[in-house]
Amino acid sequence: MLRKSSALLAAAALLPLGATAHSAAAAPAPAAPTAACTYTPAVPADNFKGIPVFDPVKAAKPYSATLRTSQGAITFRALTDKAPCTTYSFKFLAQRDYFDRSHCHRLTTARIYVLQCGDPTGTGSGGPGYSFPDENLTGATYPAGTVAMANAGPNTNGSQFFFVWKDTKLSPAYTPFGRVTAGLDVLQKIAAGGEDDQNNPGDGFPTLPVNIKNVRVKNS
Repeated sequence: MLRKSSALLAAAALLPLGATAHSAAAAPAPAAPTAACTYTPAVPADNFKGIPVFDPVKAAKPYSATLRTSQGAITFRALTDKAPCTTYSFKFLAQRDYFDRSHCHRLTTARIYVLQCGDPTGTGSGGPGYSFPDENLTGATYPAGTVAMANAGPNTNGSQFFFVWKDTKLSPAYTPFGRVTAGLDVLQKIAAGGEDDQNNPGDGFPTLPVNIKNVRVKNS
């Protein structure tokens, strides 16, 4: 899903910020695979923790991450073999408490089924101060339990990500980097609580507050 700073993903179409469903634009073509992992300085730099330097040996080590939220714990297995640049960035931020005391700011419940998190400002416009390339997009699908990056277009990944709580059809433009291993029921409970439609019908702030207390990484 696209970050609010650039666009909103509503239903199966991409909507520029402030647009309505009547002016939906076509989904962008997925970016070509990128061989190198480079973290490039970018704005905004909210809750700035520095810019990681990619280490392929460390990046290859498998891990799981547990988000302890006000609605319950959600654990996912990081796909370090398929999305090493993304999983290395997530681990870098998590180990520096980047996500702690933030909240998941967006829930969609119509045609696409995701909970979006990772913005320390809670507005949908925040980022960590760097961006990095897309990866793991060839044949990408988004079944329930997928963890994938939100973005503002090709190769603009930052800190925002989303959980898929129900099988969802999306263009393969959002890097999948994890699989939920525990807590899918928590995501479904949040979804059942609904949202406030502030972006579009079926797209808004979750009614049940999802405050991230902390994120803990465990090497596998």
